[in-house]
Amino acid sequence: MCRNIRPLFNFDPPATDDEVRAAALQFVRKVSGFTKPSQANALIFEAAVEAVADVARRLVDGLVTPMPPKSREEEAARRRALNAKRFG
Repeated sequence: MCRNIRPLFNFDPPATDDEVRAAALQFVRKVSGFTKPSQANALIFEAAVEAVADVARRLVDGLVTPMPPKSREEEAARRRALNAKRFG
């Protein structure tokens, strides 16, 4: 599940709210063990996703670095090359 969580900091353009929420959803899924919670757990599951997304957004927005922002396309190409080498 958590293999889908990608770094969100120091990219140009910056991470969108959808990307932050997707990472939060993956985190809550991993921690809870549910990919889709039951109706009894749906409210607390969604509340957890929103809380984690809020904290993640504040973290990403608050971090600083002297490094220039990375290109999303270059990072994606680098990951594809690593996967091709790893999986053939």
